[in-house]
Amino acid sequence: MTPTVLVGVDGSPGSTAAAHWAAEEALRRDAPLRLVHAWPWLTDGRSAFVDEDALPAAAQRMLAETADAVRADRPGLVVHTDVVLDAAVDGLLAAAGDAGLLVLGSRGLGGFTGLLVGSVGTATAARSGVPVVLVRPEREPVREPARQRPGGPTEVIVGVDTAAPDDSVLAFAFRAAALRGARLRAVHGWDLPPAFGSVGFAPIPPDAVGLEKLQAEALTMALAGWRERHPGTAGVEVVEDVRVGAARALVEASATAGLVVLGRRRRPHDLGPRLGRVAHAVLHHAQAPVAVVPHD
Repeated sequence: MTPTVLVGVDGSPGSTAAAHWAAEEALRRDAPLRLVHAWPWLTDGRSAFVDEDALPAAAQRMLAETADAVRADRPGLVVHTDVVLDAAVDGLLAAAGDAGLLVLGSRGLGGFTGLLVGSVGTATAARSGVPVVLVRPEREPVREPARQRPGGPTEVIVGVDTAAPDDSVLAFAFRAAALRGARLRAVHGWDLPPAFGSVGFAPIPPDAVGLEKLQAEALTMALAGWRERHPGTAGVEVVEDVRVGAARALVEASATAGLVVLGRRRRPHDLGPRLGRVAHAVLHHAQAPVAVVPHD
């Protein structure tokens, strides 16, 4: 059975956009869609005046309305709904145990206006054992079954760590591009050595061009042989893109992308799992949905 696409829903504009994005992804994957609400997350401004016993019922109604909305022009989409009696992050992580993908809005009802990604999204992406996609409401996708419409976003972006490229991250990105009939742009962002000083958004200094060539060669080597090991990716066009600044490179590339794919290394320590500097910056500033793929 194809793993479920799971989406956290709380009635906010962000979660509504996430539900529609997840519905499109479920159709692409030929997978069922599961709408989940962790009921303590339901804070729509009226909960203080509602009997606590009525809150799960209110959540069920909200889920049913969302399910009706995503089914409206997607015939054949299988949708399940579920209220999880747990706090948002813990409930979503538990529900996502056997899912193929977890999708969230960038900010829920409890989010602060100044934050593009809320605490639930950040914490879930940092701890999830399955890939997490964060979707912004202003980039709600067009409702179509699978492939990109002409004139829509034609690229999937993947950030590549040339020092330690990970197969699971690349596999996710290649599959996402193949499902969309899109080009895959493999982006490697690198930093100038301290001796060159801070160049900000200035062009690469002439004496650093040799370093840029070395970085481009490293990206080519990181992708070498990947198609041979994974024949199903043969039809995906790949563009190699090397730019100064890891986070900035991905944010810039996201402007015309349909999806940005990042890796997150599983590295528990005394403070618990966390997102790296680049992933944190991209989640807050990218202009497209961002997938965070955990890997060893």
